[in-house]
Amino acid sequence: MTIIRKIYKSSWFVKVVFVVSLFAIIFIAGLGYKHISNLSKSTDLVIHTYKVNVELEQILSYLKDAETGQRGFIITQDSSYLEPYLKGRNKVNNSIAELKFLMSDNPEQQDNLKELSILIDKRLDNLEIAANYAAKEQTNLTQFKDAFQEGKNYMEAITNKLHYMIAHENDLLEKRNNEYINTAKITPVFLYIFILLTLVLMYGAYAKINSNVDKLKKSNQELEVFIEATKQSEIINKHGSWRWNVEENTFYFSDNLFRLLGEEPNSFDQTIENFLKFVHPEDVDKLSAQVEKMKEEKNLPFIIYRVVHKDGTIHHLKAYGKSIVNSEGLTQLLGTTTDISDEIDHYDTLEKRNQELELNNKELQAFNYVASHDLQEPLRKIQTFLSRLEDKEQDNLSESGKKYVERIHIASGRMRLLIDDLLQYSRTNKSDEVLKKSNINKLFEDAQQDLAEVIISKNATITVDAIPDMKVIPFQIQQLFGNLIGNSLKYSVKDRDPVITITYDQVSSKDDERLLRGSFEEYHKIVISDNGIGFEQSYADKIFTLFSRLHNKDEYSGTGIGLSICRKITDNHSGFIFAKGEPNKGATFMIYLPVT
Repeated sequence: MTIIRKIYKSSWFVKVVFVVSLFAIIFIAGLGYKHISNLSKSTDLVIHTYKVNVELEQILSYLKDAETGQRGFIITQDSSYLEPYLKGRNKVNNSIAELKFLMSDNPEQQDNLKELSILIDKRLDNLEIAANYAAKEQTNLTQFKDAFQEGKNYMEAITNKLHYMIAHENDLLEKRNNEYINTAKITPVFLYIFILLTLVLMYGAYAKINSNVDKLKKSNQELEVFIEATKQSEIINKHGSWRWNVEENTFYFSDNLFRLLGEEPNSFDQTIENFLKFVHPEDVDKLSAQVEKMKEEKNLPFIIYRVVHKDGTIHHLKAYGKSIVNSEGLTQLLGTTTDISDEIDHYDTLEKRNQELELNNKELQAFNYVASHDLQEPLRKIQTFLSRLEDKEQDNLSESGKKYVERIHIASGRMRLLIDDLLQYSRTNKSDEVLKKSNINKLFEDAQQDLAEVIISKNATITVDAIPDMKVIPFQIQQLFGNLIGNSLKYSVKDRDPVITITYDQVSSKDDERLLRGSFEEYHKIVISDNGIGFEQSYADKIFTLFSRLHNKDEYSGTGIGLSICRKITDNHSGFIFAKGEPNKGATFMIYLPVT
């Protein structure tokens, strides 16, 4: 049933049914023609047999007429009685000739006809001999009697032969009629069954067509909804469609394409010449050249031009076209035109903002210069005079004065650290350095070397996996490792030796949910874990914010810029950094750098 249902639902079912039905009708017509032909043949056979029998009967009649004339001549000796004999021979010959034609398709009857012809010739010759004997005044009575008896024997043989041939024709006719009757009996039944099957198939085809019509109506309704939705979409998205029938050189414009020109739908004939009337005078030549090229190459690349509405407003349009060949083998160019005036305006606005941003960057560079020179200079003087004050006036200061000097010394130190960190952050904000293949293990060693005194003083243990070479900005990656290792050392637990573990793996962006927004398929994953004080997981994102601190400045030194620098470095490399912490158990930082 499943196979039958599949066949019934197939697109070729109706075609096959109609082809089969056509052949069935032709077959039925052929059977009907054959049936009529057989009937006609049967009629022809009856007529043929009738003609044969008539001719055979006539031959017998002609011979009997000849015999009668012979007897009249013998009795009366009047020669006029011989006339049937003389005419009978010609008539018999004509009948035999006709029989030869009628029996040309029956070899057996032809043989019988030959035998009959011989007997007739002998009988006619015998009649002539007997007449001659009778004409001699019965002087040859004995010969006459013999001839007369012989003629009687010939006549009996001829009669028997004629009867045999007539019976043979009748038997042949009966046999052929029986065959026809049997065929005639079977044919109507066969035709009835065949017609019934054809009607069943045609009914199935009708049901399929009816079903298809319902589906077609539904599809047409959906198509109407789709067309209306397309029109609405064109209005909302400010684009219109057009079609060029290449062979016919005719154009079709959608309703909204007219609106893009500031006109009502179908307000002018849909031709290129009329369309060009709305194009900005400075863009007419450019668009006309593209149209001519389109007609030659059957393609229209992206082109931007301007149109002028009746109210004088100028709109920017972008057009694109691509040729297709339809089911009838005709080439059509389907195109879309979009109003990009808003995009142009947004682009101009963006350009202005970029200029403002560039100006801000220049101001930031000036700030960096001030921070690195003008701000540090007075800070150095403060620290210098503070040192002189401590060296020369230490004994003259009161206890409260000494405390003030100590606080000034601590504040100036924080100020220098803050300025240094700000300079580091500004340097990582944008780098002109290009990525180059670097030994990551060497960068880790250099970062540890910079922190060697702290590592030794805290008796820290650092283990690093073998990491393959990567394309990076070397000094930034070294700074990244230095900040993270320094962070682990800074936030270590008292009375617990720091243990820092660095592992490596290469992961696919499909296998790590953190990388779903990534632009690369594969990433290097570097994980830095420690056993320090850790942090609450709710602060995992906050710690990367500039100037963000989780601890009091008196408890742990720092400016809250180090981890912000780490994130900026990973951003510069199109990578990511994530943090995971647990209070008093440690922190883990996961670095993802793209495999390029």
